[in-house]
Amino acid sequence: MRSKLFVPGCRPELFVKAMDGAADALSFDLEDSVAQAGKAQARADLAAFLRSARALASDKTLIVRTNAPDSADFEADLQALAGARVDLLNVPKVESADDVLHAIEALERHLHRDGGLPGLLVNIETPKGLRDAARIAAAHPGVAGLQLGLGDLFEPLGIDRRRGENVHSAMFAVRLAAAQAGVFACDSAHPEFRDGAQFQAEAELARSLGFVGKSCIHPRQVEWANAIFRVGEAEVAAAQRVVEAARVARDAGRGAFSVDGRMVDPPFLRRAEAIIAAAQRQSTHVTEPNR
Repeated sequence: MRSKLFVPGCRPELFVKAMDGAADALSFDLEDSVAQAGKAQARADLAAFLRSARALASDKTLIVRTNAPDSADFEADLQALAGARVDLLNVPKVESADDVLHAIEALERHLHRDGGLPGLLVNIETPKGLRDAARIAAAHPGVAGLQLGLGDLFEPLGIDRRRGENVHSAMFAVRLAAAQAGVFACDSAHPEFRDGAQFQAEAELARSLGFVGKSCIHPRQVEWANAIFRVGEAEVAAAQRVVEAARVARDAGRGAFSVDGRMVDPPFLRRAEAIIAAAQRQSTHVTEPNR
């Protein structure tokens, strides 16, 4: 999921257009992009689309960002989505493990299906949520990943997002919380979509910390995210050399070995295997935009 494009739930004319684009995942938004007066219509339009043949056949990851779990709109969102395709449910404003359990209980009531429940992509976007991120990630097996929300986290507090050390601190905390629970971490959206320098700097930092991809608010950002989070051929080749050397070492009864002048042991092997797996997912999930 190198790129995750937000699509306003109140703009049904954009649904198919987004499906034809290059984003690995689409996050249909029922929260911030939809005015209160339009929420009922947005959820009805979105639910109808997610039940369509086009949505059911898509190879993209289809995500819905609901309203906050402590709002009346949350239950209404889930009721509307019953029977629709939802791969991940993106839940905003989560601040505790209890919030996760509340969301899971609501999913059980409304979205339980033969294949189980959609996974939860939980937003970490408040000081309390960041402090308790590890407990939130581990609150229930249904949590699939954590998503950082820097706009909600930084702007009300006057934290300068242009300072790399501020961004790194929040990213690092979320990444380790996700790692502790064995779930993925997805980077925040960035409001700048004309000049890509800040977006790309954040994306490169997120990739260096092991995030799987970055949220996007504009199709132009999708191209940037896909390029930065793409697993390159040289990276895959190096990983394959590690895996092959590990096989040879294992056959010889050795636990540690060297590759390309560097000592390698199990943590490096696990990383190499993860790179190869990511490349395989990438090769089966690349969608070119219509020309």
